[in-house]
Amino acid sequence: MYPQGPAELSAGREQLVSYSRRMLDDGLAVGSAGNMSIRLAGPATSAGTVIITPSGVPYPDMRPEQVCEIGLDGSAISVPATVSSETPMHLAIYAATDAGAVVHTHSAEVIALSSVFDELPAIHYAIHALGGAVRVASYTRFGSDGLASSAVLALASRRAAILQNHGAICYGRDLSEAYERALLLEWLAHTYRLARALGEPKILTDAQLEEVAVEARRRHYGETQWTNGGPASEAGRGGQRPDRPRGSARRRGDAYPSR
Repeated sequence: MYPQGPAELSAGREQLVSYSRRMLDDGLAVGSAGNMSIRLAGPATSAGTVIITPSGVPYPDMRPEQVCEIGLDGSAISVPATVSSETPMHLAIYAATDAGAVVHTHSAEVIALSSVFDELPAIHYAIHALGGAVRVASYTRFGSDGLASSAVLALASRRAAILQNHGAICYGRDLSEAYERALLLEWLAHTYRLARALGEPKILTDAQLEEVAVEARRRHYGETQWTNGGPASEAGRGGQRPDRPRGSARRRGDAYPSR
């Protein structure tokens, strides 16, 4: 969760714009599809607020001042543009989890998978970073309270879910983590499709995934250790710039064991 204040609010808006543009480059969305948000933690007397990308604004044209700020109850605080239609889903996830950021994508591989299967199984041990096999929430109209409820249900004990004939939803401690999980989910869906084209894939068991989890904890994978910078020096957690090039994060350790 991000701290709340004028500087953090401004940095968070910049970060949302930067990552939204990355979604196009990374093939996680087309046009103005998808959305993302950040939760700002308020003082002890306040529950904080959420900043979320606006609806219908093409990502190349989006400006930080168009990012909307709302209360966790959905109340309008600063709404310079139309609030995302998926705001109910974002708020429901914040209410049900400790998420600091939420990323909703319309990526091709997960949408294709969602139209055929009820889950993305453990095709690779990297799925441990998402909590295990990723569930597909049954189809419900976009922007509805029903979709919000279905997403939260599919996210139980998971950090990502697939929305049938729609897209995917991922969350993390911050926007960087949530976004990397969205990239991972799309890669896993692609890998599963390739495997099925060759034959019947071998799927990792719960016991094998638990072994991965134990080893990841032993090696402290996923525990970010920053080599320089700090919370006060740059936007986001621990000094990572929101507009960093892909693969240039200045940290040691991975979201899942890779060696």
